Amino acid sequence: MSDQPFGAAPPARPALRKSLGVLDGIAIAASSTAATTSIGIGLGVTAGVVGLHLPAIMLLAFLPVLGIAGAFSRLNRVEPNAGNGYVWVGRSLSPWLGFMVGWVNIVATLAFLAYTTAVTGSALIQLAGEAGLHRVAGLALDPGSTVQTTAVGIVVLVAVTLTAVTGIRTAARLQTGLLVFEYVVLLGFCGYGIVHGPHAFSLSWFDPFAIPSASALAQGLLLSVFCYWGFEAAFSVNEEVRDPRDASRAGIITLVTMLTLFLIGSVAFQRVLSEPELAGHGAQGLAFFGDRLASQPLAALPLVALTFSAVASLQAGVIPTARAMFAMSRDRTLGPVWSKVSSRYGTPAAGTLLIGTLATVIAALALVIPRLADMIMATVSAVGIVVALSYALTALAAAVRFRSLLREDWRQGVRAVVLPALSAVALLGLGGCLGWSFYSSADHLELRADNGWFLLLTPLAMIASGFLAAAWAKWVRRSPYFRTGDGTDADAPQLLAAPN
Repeated sequence: MSDQPFGAAPPARPALRKSLGVLDGIAIAASSTAATTSIGIGLGVTAGVVGLHLPAIMLLAFLPVLGIAGAFSRLNRVEPNAGNGYVWVGRSLSPWLGFMVGWVNIVATLAFLAYTTAVTGSALIQLAGEAGLHRVAGLALDPGSTVQTTAVGIVVLVAVTLTAVTGIRTAARLQTGLLVFEYVVLLGFCGYGIVHGPHAFSLSWFDPFAIPSASALAQGLLLSVFCYWGFEAAFSVNEEVRDPRDASRAGIITLVTMLTLFLIGSVAFQRVLSEPELAGHGAQGLAFFGDRLASQPLAALPLVALTFSAVASLQAGVIPTARAMFAMSRDRTLGPVWSKVSSRYGTPAAGTLLIGTLATVIAALALVIPRLADMIMATVSAVGIVVALSYALTALAAAVRFRSLLREDWRQGVRAVVLPALSAVALLGLGGCLGWSFYSSADHLELRADNGWFLLLTPLAMIASGFLAAAWAKWVRRSPYFRTGDGTDADAPQLLAAPN
């Protein structure tokens, strides 16, 4: 039943303040993708799977993600919405699947924030060590200690959450400054490494057929897709840009920029580091890379860049998650607290603070995995599967929504229907292959990051929780979203009417 009197005017719809341009969208998306963090940490994890074929796997992963980006861009042009995939999939495929897409993106981002919290703490502790600070109040600082890195990272998470509350434009400006420093340092060191690295360049690095096995290829591709994850943050602020097309431009520009940086970084790392060195340094990979190329204090610059990247990534994780929950709350699939807009800042301030609080709690719970490297691997593997599923469903939504173009204009149809559908099939296949490899790699469950059943159970739990939350939204909250899948869009004059 509606909580409004019969015949009464519905409440004014909460609206976000439109203040962003295309450069702001790029800053938010690039910070969310966190190229420096992905290069500094993700390349080492991926090299442990595919060996010296990082450029090949990054190129291969880019192809389906480019198809996904095209789907996001076209859907955004016809229906800009802060909920993006949640609304698009709900309208074109099924409200249940749409809610699940919105939900798993929220849960995955919260897991990512827990992971990045520890990475940020590790980078700061490493920086303290480079500055000669090795003990605090009698405690030896250890950048590999999950307890210490999480504690330090939580302090940073609280700070960036408060910054995100004060306004999206302020956050975008902060991220722009951090990105400029990161990229100057990253390109400088990688360029020097490509020219002066001791290991000979080999075209086999670009040969995907030389990857050790099909399971290594599948896992490497999903890890690489995870590295690209975040470009769609540009679409999460599509109700706050002055022109919705700016969100599409920002997403595509960010994705191409990430490909360029990943190729430069992967070639540079393989020119400077051997395969055991690549795979063996985990969260300290970028610092080790810098030490091989320069002496102190210059060698500390990549570590500073990694710290900036992690800090910006924390904030960029909070921002799109709060917007997704804002859109879902607006449709009454989530509670009303998430759609409260600050009259002072024009942002979902209460929701943003709650996101920071939830991420802090999850980061603390992650301490059950004792080693930082284990936590990173478990999170990356789990999030890779749910991100692939979310991307695939959004691409399928675009293919279904624009299928008439195949009859009207076959060239447009190929771009709008065929390419997204192929990308979706590729990502679903990769997720299935990786899930099977996890299942077949163990015969019992252990809460360890190298246990296949645990790695498979984590994304399955994320997905199952989405359907449980959807059932609550449909039958308890009685959200009108589940009648049609239509979300409250950016120009709607009022909230959808509640069912009688």
